[in-house]
Amino acid sequence: MKGFTHLTVLSLEQATVLPYLTYRLAQDGMRVIRLEHPIYGDPNRLIGENVLNEERMNSYFLCINAGKEALTLNLAEPRGREILRSLIKKLNVDIFTTNQLPRNYQKLGIDFDTLKSAKKDLIWLGVTGFGPESNEAAYDPILQARSGLMEMTGEAGGDPQAIGIPLPDMGTSEHAYGMVMKALFVREKTGEGTCINLSMFESSVSWLTVPITMTATFGKPTTRRGNTHEFFSPVSVFRTKNGYVYMAVGNDRQWKMMVSQEIFKTLDKPEYEKNAGRIADVAHLNQQINSITSRHTTEMLHDLFQSITVPISSIKTIGEVIQDPLVQKRLLFSTDPKTGKRITLAPPPYITPFVEQKGRELTFPPRFGEQNRLIYGAVLDYSEKEFEDLKEKGII
Repeated sequence: MKGFTHLTVLSLEQATVLPYLTYRLAQDGMRVIRLEHPIYGDPNRLIGENVLNEERMNSYFLCINAGKEALTLNLAEPRGREILRSLIKKLNVDIFTTNQLPRNYQKLGIDFDTLKSAKKDLIWLGVTGFGPESNEAAYDPILQARSGLMEMTGEAGGDPQAIGIPLPDMGTSEHAYGMVMKALFVREKTGEGTCINLSMFESSVSWLTVPITMTATFGKPTTRRGNTHEFFSPVSVFRTKNGYVYMAVGNDRQWKMMVSQEIFKTLDKPEYEKNAGRIADVAHLNQQINSITSRHTTEMLHDLFQSITVPISSIKTIGEVIQDPLVQKRLLFSTDPKTGKRITLAPPPYITPFVEQKGRELTFPPRFGEQNRLIYGAVLDYSEKEFEDLKEKGII
């Protein structure tokens, strides 16, 4: 079984939404080549600290670009568009992705019909803020605001808050990953390529499963509730003697187990036996629980709840998450052959056979245009003179 290592992805990508998708595809073993403008490049290369003491390799860029190669190409020039079609053919590109605005598709020669003429079974993915008919620019927080995700995040009665991770970016990447895999399956069965248009806004709204049904069907508007849950209680953050825990009692049986413990026996009341009764008095109930948990250590409460199989966790810092044994054995790494700098990368949702075979070590995020000479020379057969001429004219 050859897996995915025979597949090539060419991605006109920047920011987060597509780089995270192609990072996932690289973890499957696909050859991922990112395309960037020869002057402007990916703005994310300039974000974060200059940890390597060189331009366009700042810390923020390093997080989701390991395992890739990088080319520069000016698609605003006719020669650049001609080179793109040659790359599609000579590299035998399987998947082309872009997060350019739709108005740029034909201007840059990256629309599905144009690239399909270069390779008829090409899988083409265009990720946009609001769909292929819209040229409205969109950043992740804007999508959080418009999609309702921000309305659902924050303290009850407080200001709307941004989610701690960029869910519109990364959630859309996950949806794109699934659609690309379906397109590969279709191509395997039929030999046909696929045109995929994916809206970050639609992707973001799709996460609102309960809020939309409750609001539209049952006339029950849903909004942010802080750490509590609208339908289950007690589910919240509670103070401890030395920190905080998050407790999640998901059914009446678990509640009965909880209040059978000596420290919680004062809460063993008829009105709290059913979840509906606990929800009806959630604020007061949480106050009572806080008064109990704040007299005990996080460790004691964790052991107690574990013994009765009721979910609980301390609130971990990112540093503590990294030290978690379950995380430790799944972290990825990448070492810079130039400086020797080794970076730690977040674990994938699933350790793919490719990642396992590589010992969880990916190639270092590519420098700006790092593979220009290799690919334009070895793949497109440009001589040194032709290569330098293209550079001088700003084509690559």
